[in-house]
Amino acid sequence: MSSIQAVIWDFGGVISSSPFEAFARFEAERGLPANFLRTVNATNPHDNAWARLERSEFDHHAFDAAFAQESRALGHEVRGRDVLPLLSGQIRPEMVEALRRIGQRLKTGCITNNFTAMGASPMGSLYKGEIMALFHHVIESAKTGLRKPDPRIYLMMTEALGVEPAACVFLDDLGINLKPARELGMRTIKVGEARPALLELQTLVGFPLLD
Repeated sequence: MSSIQAVIWDFGGVISSSPFEAFARFEAERGLPANFLRTVNATNPHDNAWARLERSEFDHHAFDAAFAQESRALGHEVRGRDVLPLLSGQIRPEMVEALRRIGQRLKTGCITNNFTAMGASPMGSLYKGEIMALFHHVIESAKTGLRKPDPRIYLMMTEALGVEPAACVFLDDLGINLKPARELGMRTIKVGEARPALLELQTLVGFPLLD
């Protein structure tokens, strides 16, 4: 019998598709170097414009200007307002179904680095709200003022779910966010394509997640 009592998910890049594909298209259209946007985001990652937006320290106007300044320092100016629309990925139905199945047997949580929504379509927001309602507990960086990979945000989740880190699996698409979870004792899964990640998760929880 599995010792896992809770599964904790990231949202973007896990429940929904990764924004990195949209980043790549944007870079190609603008004639930017490959992975330029990710390079901007990875520079001073804990205190850059992106991090401060996700902790609600910046509004969208401040983010727009700060991201432009940071990208310009790396050789190509990109306005923050042009990057934000690239983040809305497509929901992965197989991940949602796995979440439903797990929620019937185990505790579930979502830790998402996000920012105050703007310009979301009502239908998309409604569907996302329905998915968020499947989790037993949700922690949003924009509301807490903490963001991954700060270890405190993972401990907030385990405390809310009433489980020890060693009894949890954590799924994220970024290695930088998986490292602190692993150091706290969680099992971790780096998500790329949905199916391989779900096969790995299925093995850890000990019951079927895929048809």
